Amino acid sequence: VQVVESGGGLVQSGGSLRLSCTASGSNFDTKFGAWYRQAPGERREMVASLLYFNGLADYAESAKGRFTISVDDAENTVYLQMNNLKPEDTAVYYCKVMVSEDLVLRDYWGQGTQVTVSS
Repeated sequence: VQVVESGGGLVQSGGSLRLSCTASGSNFDTKFGAWYRQAPGERREMVASLLYFNGLADYAESAKGRFTISVDDAENTVYLQMNNLKPEDTAVYYCKVMVSEDLVLRDYWGQGTQVTVSS
Protein backbone atom coordinates (compact mmCIF):
# COMPACT_ATOMS: atom_id res chain seq x y z
CA VAL A 1 0.00 0.00 0.00
CA GLN A 2 1.29 3.45 -0.92
CA VAL A 3 0.09 6.57 0.82
CA VAL A 4 0.50 9.96 -0.82
CA GLU A 5 -0.40 13.30 0.72
CA SER A 6 -0.98 16.58 -1.04
CA GLY A 7 -2.43 20.00 -0.43
CA GLY A 8 0.14 21.63 1.81
CA GLY A 9 1.52 25.07 1.16
CA LEU A 10 1.94 28.60 2.41
CA VAL A 11 -1.11 30.45 3.66
CA GLN A 12 -1.74 33.59 5.65
CA SER A 13 -3.12 33.50 9.16
CA GLY A 14 -6.88 33.01 9.00
CA GLY A 15 -6.70 31.18 5.71
CA SER A 16 -7.67 27.63 4.78
CA LEU A 17 -6.09 24.56 3.28
CA ARG A 18 -7.37 21.11 2.44
CA LEU A 19 -4.98 18.20 2.73
CA SER A 20 -5.58 14.96 0.85
CA CYS A 21 -4.24 11.51 1.54
CA THR A 22 -4.77 8.74 -0.98
CA ALA A 23 -4.00 5.09 -0.37
CA SER A 24 -3.35 2.86 -3.36
CA GLY A 25 -2.44 -0.73 -3.93
CA SER A 26 -4.29 -3.99 -4.15
CA ASN A 27 -6.27 -6.26 -1.85
CA PHE A 28 -6.62 -3.98 1.11
CA ASP A 29 -9.45 -2.42 3.07
CA THR A 30 -8.90 0.82 4.92
CA LYS A 31 -10.27 0.87 8.46
CA PHE A 32 -8.90 4.05 10.00
CA GLY A 33 -7.32 7.28 8.90
CA ALA A 34 -5.53 9.96 10.86
CA TRP A 35 -3.57 13.14 10.40
CA TYR A 36 -0.54 13.96 12.50
CA ARG A 37 1.77 16.93 12.48
CA GLN A 38 5.29 17.63 13.59
CA ALA A 39 6.78 21.05 14.05
CA PRO A 40 10.57 21.54 14.21
CA GLY A 41 11.92 20.35 17.53
CA GLU A 42 8.54 19.02 18.60
CA ARG A 43 7.04 15.57 18.96
CA ARG A 44 4.68 14.28 16.34
CA GLU A 45 1.12 14.77 17.52
CA MET A 46 -2.21 13.51 16.27
CA VAL A 47 -4.47 16.22 14.91
CA ALA A 48 -7.53 14.26 13.81
CA SER A 49 -8.63 10.68 13.32
CA LEU A 50 -11.55 8.88 11.73
CA LEU A 51 -12.96 5.40 12.12
CA TYR A 52 -14.31 4.47 8.71
CA PHE A 53 -17.00 1.99 9.71
CA ASN A 54 -18.99 4.40 11.87
CA GLY A 55 -17.58 7.78 10.89
CA LEU A 56 -16.47 8.54 14.43
CA ALA A 57 -13.99 11.40 14.40
CA ASP A 58 -11.66 12.62 17.11
CA TYR A 59 -9.70 15.86 17.24
CA ALA A 60 -6.89 17.38 19.21
CA GLU A 61 -8.02 20.30 21.34
CA SER A 62 -6.07 22.67 19.12
CA ALA A 63 -7.98 21.45 16.06
CA LYS A 64 -11.53 21.38 17.40
CA GLY A 65 -13.83 23.81 15.66
CA ARG A 66 -11.29 24.59 12.93
CA PHE A 67 -10.32 21.28 11.32
CA THR A 68 -12.56 18.61 9.81
CA ILE A 69 -11.50 15.11 8.82
CA SER A 70 -13.52 13.26 6.19
CA VAL A 71 -13.21 10.32 3.82
CA ASP A 72 -14.14 9.46 0.27
CA ASP A 73 -14.36 5.68 0.34
CA ALA A 74 -14.64 5.35 -3.41
CA GLU A 75 -11.38 7.27 -3.89
CA ASN A 76 -9.65 5.77 -0.84
CA THR A 77 -8.86 9.31 0.18
CA VAL A 78 -8.98 10.94 3.59
CA TYR A 79 -9.10 14.71 3.80
CA LEU A 80 -8.26 17.30 6.39
CA GLN A 81 -10.02 20.61 5.91
CA MET A 82 -8.22 23.27 7.92
CA ASN A 83 -9.86 26.64 8.46
CA ASN A 84 -8.83 29.71 10.41
CA LEU A 85 -5.23 28.62 10.31
CA LYS A 86 -2.78 30.08 12.81
CA PRO A 87 1.01 30.40 12.74
CA GLU A 88 1.21 27.69 15.41
CA ASP A 89 -0.33 25.25 12.91
CA THR A 90 2.90 25.41 10.92
CA ALA A 91 4.29 21.89 10.69
CA VAL A 92 4.81 18.91 8.43
CA TYR A 93 1.52 17.06 8.27
CA TYR A 94 1.53 13.28 7.94
CA CYS A 95 -1.26 10.92 7.07
CA LYS A 96 -1.54 7.46 8.58
CA VAL A 97 -3.96 4.80 7.43
CA MET A 98 -4.69 1.48 9.04
CA VAL A 99 -5.61 -1.18 6.54
CA SER A 100 -6.59 -4.79 6.60
CA GLU A 101 -4.48 -6.94 4.29
CA ASP A 102 -5.25 -10.66 4.33
CA LEU A 103 -6.94 -10.18 7.71
CA VAL A 104 -3.83 -8.50 9.14
CA LEU A 105 -4.01 -4.88 10.29
CA ARG A 106 -1.11 -2.69 9.20
CA ASP A 107 -0.28 0.99 9.44
CA TYR A 108 1.06 2.97 6.52
CA TRP A 109 2.38 6.51 6.61
CA GLY A 110 2.65 9.12 3.92
CA GLN A 111 5.76 11.15 3.25
CA GLY A 112 4.43 14.34 4.79
CA THR A 113 3.34 17.68 3.40
CA GLN A 114 4.53 21.05 4.67
CA VAL A 115 2.00 23.57 5.95
CA THR A 116 3.30 27.05 6.68
CA VAL A 117 1.06 29.75 8.12
CA SER A 118 2.39 33.28 8.04
CA SER A 119 1.30 35.92 10.53
